[in-house]
Amino acid sequence: MKVTGFTFIRNAIKFDYPVVESITSILPLCDEFIVALGNSDDGTRQLIEHINSPKIRIIDTLWDDTLREGGQVLAVETNKAMDAISDDTDWAFYIQGDEVVHEQYLPEIRKRMEQWKDNPEVEGLVFNYLHFYGSYDFVGDSRRWYRREVRIIRNNKRIRSYRDAQGFRLDGRKLKVKCIDACMYHYGWVKTPEKQQLKQHHFNRYWDNQEWEINKETIKEPFDYTQTDSVAWFKGTHPMVLQERIKKMNWKFDVDPTQKKFSIKFRFLHWIEEKTGWRIGEYRNYTII
Repeated sequence: MKVTGFTFIRNAIKFDYPVVESITSILPLCDEFIVALGNSDDGTRQLIEHINSPKIRIIDTLWDDTLREGGQVLAVETNKAMDAISDDTDWAFYIQGDEVVHEQYLPEIRKRMEQWKDNPEVEGLVFNYLHFYGSYDFVGDSRRWYRREVRIIRNNKRIRSYRDAQGFRLDGRKLKVKCIDACMYHYGWVKTPEKQQLKQHHFNRYWDNQEWEINKETIKEPFDYTQTDSVAWFKGTHPMVLQERIKKMNWKFDVDPTQKKFSIKFRFLHWIEEKTGWRIGEYRNYTII
């Protein structure tokens, strides 16, 4: 079984992406790893090269900054990485630059890739998600956070990244997948308030089809993490590869997890989900078989 990891990244240092931790967290499962490196001006290439692994292959890409609707440019960059995957690869393991896999899940992930490798009906594998918010101590637990997503796919070039690179489609339809008992840790909402504000202002351009420019006064203001609707204490452990980053955290996030900013409708739906595990009306970007 051959496994290829793949990701895309641009200006990881400027926007404080844990991309080194992302790559190294799944590198033990991978025979090769493709990094689609977008045109950066902050030393991201040197950051990736410093991982110093013969498995890693960098392909240089140029982002089309005129793509200003629905995050389409992120899917375009994902597809560039996918297209560089070696033909003899069985499974392609996708990880975004703010996602990390805990080492406790590596044996389970390998086991399931081996289990389903020769079953063509299984086109992908779905991970559970933890979305950290504000600091490494809290996770978002409301309906605004997706609970699962496809992160391992067959090496089939007819599979394409979908919309803003959250999921995938095969000839325009949802992938047929199996759920696995493994979790993806998403750290995209854990940065200094200043870095988070910078990232939000920059990436707004990729969801807005109007002409765009930075509001230099607003961008100086720190991001307001208190605007979330609901968080919960994180009671587990973080991946080993992330420990040094956690030690360097230099801001404080104060929040009361018991305070929920829900409408009556969403408070009721949240209560049902807590009691039963059923998320009413949940959108699934895949078809479970």
